[in-house]
Amino acid sequence: MTKKANRLQTNIILFLLIVVVGLTIALVFTLRELKTRPVPEEILPPKPAPPIVGKIAIIIDDFGYRNDAVSDGFLALKTPITFSVIPGHEYSQSFAKKAYKRGHEVIVHMPMETNTPTYGEEEYIIGPSQTSQEIERRVKKALQIVTGAAGMNNHQGSRATADKRVMTIVGGVLKDQGKYFVDSRTTTKTVAETTMRKLGVPTNRRHVFLDNDNDPDLIRLQLDELAEKARQKGVAIGVGHARKNTLKVIQEAIPELEEEGYQFMFVSQVVD
Repeated sequence: MTKKANRLQTNIILFLLIVVVGLTIALVFTLRELKTRPVPEEILPPKPAPPIVGKIAIIIDDFGYRNDAVSDGFLALKTPITFSVIPGHEYSQSFAKKAYKRGHEVIVHMPMETNTPTYGEEEYIIGPSQTSQEIERRVKKALQIVTGAAGMNNHQGSRATADKRVMTIVGGVLKDQGKYFVDSRTTTKTVAETTMRKLGVPTNRRHVFLDNDNDPDLIRLQLDELAEKARQKGVAIGVGHARKNTLKVIQEAIPELEEEGYQFMFVSQVVD
């Protein structure tokens, strides 16, 4: 082989070595940049959900009285919460329709006779003094008024929920229409839950009242008690009211409780 050919061969080998070294250096820098570059959030694997430590269902009573920032605030919640509407008031039908259209669960907050005098909802109040036909008529009318009602809970009703005949009539209507009943437990003498179970109506009971006291700190304590009951029992139902402080506490507390592993559900998901 001539000197000229040897020189050419040497030059080709040197050129190839330079190319290989250059490519190697470029690859190293590229890999280093990829390693240090932040991964776009949209392609990060989702964070694993915390294990469920308890299931919580919240009923908010007394919708129908108001159409304001408080009712709008509850409607804006993304967490599953069940809204209980009293029939017969100025905003009962309009609120029920808005809530139903937005995908919230709505139930009837059925007025019932109590052991102390009450006023309002006269067209709907049911109790032991009425005939079976009148009780049935009023329950059916209430279910018609509250758009999309999935079930019912009692508004007051210490006399009515303690009366087996009254609750049997209520349960019969609910069973025929495929609705559920939650006993708000306004009296220790209530037979509502046991009567519903005998009739085969899906049912459950209130475990904690959230806002008998309107102080935000006390409402939060009650909500924490509800969470503890959910942890112990697996499921717990809390009842609150359409009030400013109740809304504020719920807005602040729910994300924290979800981070701790509590799952919020509609009441229809926790009756049996």
